[in-house]
Amino acid sequence: MKTLITGSSGLVGSSLLEFLFKKGHSIQCLKRNLDPDSNRFWVTNELPDNSDTEFQTVIHLAGENVAQGRWTKKKKQNILMSRLEGTKELVDYISILKTKPSVFLCASAVGYYGNRGDEILDENSSLGTGFLADVCRQWEKESQRLSTMGVRVVNLRFGMILSPRGGALHKMIPPFQARLGGVIGSGKQYISWISIRDVVEIVAFIINKDDIQGPVNVVCPIQTTNKGLTKALGKALNRPTLFKIPAFMARLVFGRMADEMLLGSSRVSPKTLLEAGYEFKDQSLDTVLQYCIEGQ
Repeated sequence: MKTLITGSSGLVGSSLLEFLFKKGHSIQCLKRNLDPDSNRFWVTNELPDNSDTEFQTVIHLAGENVAQGRWTKKKKQNILMSRLEGTKELVDYISILKTKPSVFLCASAVGYYGNRGDEILDENSSLGTGFLADVCRQWEKESQRLSTMGVRVVNLRFGMILSPRGGALHKMIPPFQARLGGVIGSGKQYISWISIRDVVEIVAFIINKDDIQGPVNVVCPIQTTNKGLTKALGKALNRPTLFKIPAFMARLVFGRMADEMLLGSSRVSPKTLLEAGYEFKDQSLDTVLQYCIEGQ
């Protein structure tokens, strides 16, 4: 199977490259155009000639890191446009291919649902409010243009991805090791997480499941809370978790990002995956954290 991937150097992309290669995929990576004088988002001229290009699968993972740096006006613009412009140009490129891919998997996030307290959310739940929710809405809408061309479109709404290679967990570990780890805000806010091992398995599962399309929540069936994650990580690192970060302090340090990424609550269910028969590999938070820490 010939597969085109964007964001191949990221947390998900790098793991997916290895996994799909072992599964027999022939992989082409699409790189971002870094030429400041170019009006092209991607270096599409490095791809095979249009007449010779037949990708069965396209996996679009690229986008500005939402958790790196404060959400200044410029940062928020970069987050949005890296997703909208990149997706628009990629969809335009696919639209002129003589043979269209069978499936287009586009990254999204559980941020789509916004801050919803303890409400159980599935793929049929309504759009939330906030910056991330609006980014996800526009991102998914842009990707859906391909569905009118006969391409199966899947929007991967990722939760917090736990991996030994990086991501949110690696930003949490240093303060915990310094005995400064603790609950943020009330600690009651839900966190929908997923192991990187399940992420790559789920992508492969969806590629081969022709009846899966539209939004898919890529999260573990067993959610946790900020307090639960704090206790579990402290246990895995053998460190106390007595330190507490009040909501006002989180907002002072992280700005508006704190409300949506640290203090917001998303209790998300992977309803589509469960109904499709996917069997999760990792459902124990303690086991996944231990795997991630040992694998650093």
